[in-house]
Amino acid sequence: TPAAYGEPTEAGYYEKYGQAFLRLVDGRPTPSPLHIDAANGVGAPQVRKLAAAINSPYFTADVSNSDTETLGRLNIDCGADYVKSNQRAPAGMVLKPGSRYCSFDGDADRIVYYFVDEHGTFRLLDGDKISTLVATYLRDLVATAGIDDLHVGVVQTAYANGSSTSYIKDTLKLPTAFAKTGVKHLHHEAEKMSIGVYFEANGHGTVLFGPSAVARLRDATPQTPAQADAIQRLWILRDLINESVGDAMSDMLLVEAILICKDWTLSQWNAAYTDLPSRLLKVVVADRTIFKTTNAEQTLTSPADLQNVVDSLVGKFPRGRSFVRPSGTEDAVRVYAEAATRADCDQLAYSVAGAVFDKAGGRGE
Repeated sequence: TPAAYGEPTEAGYYEKYGQAFLRLVDGRPTPSPLHIDAANGVGAPQVRKLAAAINSPYFTADVSNSDTETLGRLNIDCGADYVKSNQRAPAGMVLKPGSRYCSFDGDADRIVYYFVDEHGTFRLLDGDKISTLVATYLRDLVATAGIDDLHVGVVQTAYANGSSTSYIKDTLKLPTAFAKTGVKHLHHEAEKMSIGVYFEANGHGTVLFGPSAVARLRDATPQTPAQADAIQRLWILRDLINESVGDAMSDMLLVEAILICKDWTLSQWNAAYTDLPSRLLKVVVADRTIFKTTNAEQTLTSPADLQNVVDSLVGKFPRGRSFVRPSGTEDAVRVYAEAATRADCDQLAYSVAGAVFDKAGGRGE
């Protein structure tokens, strides 16, 4: 940033983000404790230090899976990827209705939230849910601020659940762009926006305030107390958000601040929209390099005619969507599918996977 951002030390980090968090939530009702699965990774000692630095009932952290000394414990049966992939609690945590939970990954650059409802059903709040929560709050502040040419946009990947995309476009009325998988691609797309929100479904992401947004906030002259408050909150949010990199602790404080300001439970947050059932499969192939994509990896250009087969299969299922993209590390392709029901989703996923296997050199594993 052109101006000083804060002290470039551990203590400076806690001070910068902790004080921004407290400024946002001051005067609001205090939340219940947050139970954090730290994946036996670097976030475990750091989030405890952060909570100690904040030293406020607005952030009470109960940290599990914090063994950073035992070899081989990192991400084992815990962490953000485990929770998202398995749709269940990590080892060492027993979920109770009414309580609030989140998981970092081992290097603390991803975060997902979750809870169990009154029936004991596991509910995941992943990167898509975080993205829509943040975008909603920013959109409302921007509208209240009344600043011309200050806009919020959202960047997603093809793995974003279709319900989240529909919610952003149809309910929030915000522009959405798609980028290739990988935060470096999302980051570049977000840089094109006034205020760009980007999160991968795995919980890796952040928010960027572009130079034009910063200039308009700096030059804004509020006409009402409500406008002044909204502009101040947007400035504070910029201090709370780590714009340079995905940062689970900064993202956690951002989510916590928004939930406190809206006086929302995790259940109320989750109720914004319902995810479509989805399925991700791997198909081992003889040569992954024959698979070429366009349209942010949503459309195959090679092998010839395979995309037509995918389109034909998708057309058979209400709210169906599927795409095929090559792995970056092994001779395999990923097949993603979603549809209105679990049965349709699974049938679509396995039908597309079968077509890939039959028509593009599938191999038994």
